[in-house]
Amino acid sequence: MLEVRTLAVDYGKHVALHGVSLDVKEGETVVILGANGAGKSTLLKAVAGLVRPRAGTSIRFAGAEVTRLPAHEVLERGIALVPEGRGVFPDLTVAENLMLGAYARRARKDEAANLAMVLDLFPRLAERRRQTVSTMSGGEQQMVAIGRALMSAPRILMLDEPSLGLAPVLVGELFQSLAKVGRAGVSLLIVEQNVRISLSIADRGYLLEAGRMVGEGQAAKLADDPSVQHAFLGTAAEA
Repeated sequence: MLEVRTLAVDYGKHVALHGVSLDVKEGETVVILGANGAGKSTLLKAVAGLVRPRAGTSIRFAGAEVTRLPAHEVLERGIALVPEGRGVFPDLTVAENLMLGAYARRARKDEAANLAMVLDLFPRLAERRRQTVSTMSGGEQQMVAIGRALMSAPRILMLDEPSLGLAPVLVGELFQSLAKVGRAGVSLLIVEQNVRISLSIADRGYLLEAGRMVGEGQAAKLADDPSVQHAFLGTAAEA
């Protein structure tokens, strides 16, 4: 469904990505593993239309070229991004944040059904629909960010470090919810440094190092590979 070929992105003279290719099939969960500074966030931003790739890049979604589309048009095609740091509107309520996610034309006719799905997935949000987001915990704010993205009715949901800053018990709950999203038929492309929990819900994984893809494989095999854990997660793999 998503096909990225020879993706290259520069920030001035700094090469962030070079020759990166990957695929995400319909209904598949794919994890991108790599150390800080490997280019993982840049990869997601390029797919989402937030950064412009170098000439020669091809990003195709559902058979159509989306490489040069602006971010709002990429969203209309069915690609949603939950950025690192969540990007919620702290002064608005949970309900207001969620409804902003339904602004996309593709989502408006199914707004009520999508909202019901999000509140079923995250019951805590149903309880706190009128609460201002700035007064919520980091885990709850991450639920708001994911729920807002799901309100756009995406075919593929991309998440940038969803476990960042969360307590271990909340990380477990979050990834259980993401597994439910995947079982509902939404493809997932996840950037994550928690190797064990991300691979536990994934079908496949890619290894990104210094802006280049250096490996890929089935999630179960990567999870059992000590060299992968050491190279990309270091001591975090033992946590």
